[in-house]
Amino acid sequence: MNVLAPLPARLVIEVVFDFVCPWCYLGVKRLSFLLSRRRELDVVLRWRPFLLNPDMPRGGMSRSDYMIRKFGAEDRARRLYASIAELGAAEGIGFDFAAIRRTPNSVDAHRLVREAAQHEVADRLVQLLFAAHFVEGLDIGSHDVLAMLAAQLGMNEAAVLAFLASGDGTEVIHAENLHAHRLGINGVPCFLIDGEHAIAGAQEMEVLERLIDLAICTARDR
Repeated sequence: MNVLAPLPARLVIEVVFDFVCPWCYLGVKRLSFLLSRRRELDVVLRWRPFLLNPDMPRGGMSRSDYMIRKFGAEDRARRLYASIAELGAAEGIGFDFAAIRRTPNSVDAHRLVREAAQHEVADRLVQLLFAAHFVEGLDIGSHDVLAMLAAQLGMNEAAVLAFLASGDGTEVIHAENLHAHRLGINGVPCFLIDGEHAIAGAQEMEVLERLIDLAICTARDR
């Protein structure tokens, strides 16, 4: 790539993800590290919901019940989580799966991210929500927990609680989830760059960087 050539005005990276997916946390963390290293890039992140558990009860379910339903046995889940925790440690994520007592319905968390985008704090909120769930073991399906985290970023806690209670935007989350499936996305995280380049999985930074550079070259050639 010719580093002297002008960069495109802006790159839009759409991240299709779910908060209950540890691979998504890992992938988002790697993307964040990459963007902090490539500060010359003007990047806008757009957070797109994908519901891994679309039939999850509104109040979530106990972690043990969830693991048995999803993996067949808790021991199998723990082995998988141990390998993910090892990968996360290398990226500075202190996964603590044992701290999670309840698997949430993630719809309200996704709704809150859309609302936070209006206050320009969505990117930071996504990181807070991932850490709250996977590191602190908080129930991010709880409105009180969501409002508390939003307040840390300057959002009005009472207003957030009112928004969450209203149900506003719920249908949008389900519509975007359906749209992702119609696009052929059946696994997350998935990164869509400038609407033309896509890659799925918690990719290494070098892989994401190559795709971003490809998108830059494509934008220059338009």
